Amino acid sequence: PPAPRGVPQITVCFDIDANGILNVSAEDKTTGQKNKITITNDKGRLSKEEIEKMVQEAEKYKAEDEEHKKKVEAKNALENYAYNMRNTIKDDKISAKLPPADKKKIEDAIDEAIQWLDANQLAEADEFEDRMKELESICNPIIAKMYQGGAGGDMGGAMDDDGPSAGGASGAGPKIEEVD
Repeated sequence: PPAPRGVPQITVCFDIDANGILNVSAEDKTTGQKNKITITNDKGRLSKEEIEKMVQEAEKYKAEDEEHKKKVEAKNALENYAYNMRNTIKDDKISAKLPPADKKKIEDAIDEAIQWLDANQLAEADEFEDRMKELESICNPIIAKMYQGGAGGDMGGAMDDDGPSAGGASGAGPKIEEVD
């Protein structure tokens, strides 16, 4: 069966010998499936001048490639966040702690984000980042509230007279009291 999103691990090895022969092998860690290819420098290959020209073209398009990379990374970040959040709220332990209204709010936001992604594959990086912030602004407070509520209930009110709650902590660290 296919691995869950983001889990597949593939190891790719490149080995070039003294004769300029390139051996490339790829192995899927989960299935153990291997593939191997050998690339030799036979006649009819590129000349030094052609290779040099290609390198210069690559340099020329470097900025364009960087922009494309940024766009793809922003799109993937939004997509991964949406699917991870969907998996999080489908988890029975977490789902049980979420009020139905909050769960519905997150599900609707995730569905909207995924539909937007499907319709806007060619959007710019800042559009993906804006959608990501929008989705986070809906999901993060609900999840944080759920964890604070869960932590408070599990600790039996031990934090009631210790000062700020986990959400309002100033980063000063835990309060330690000496007891005789």
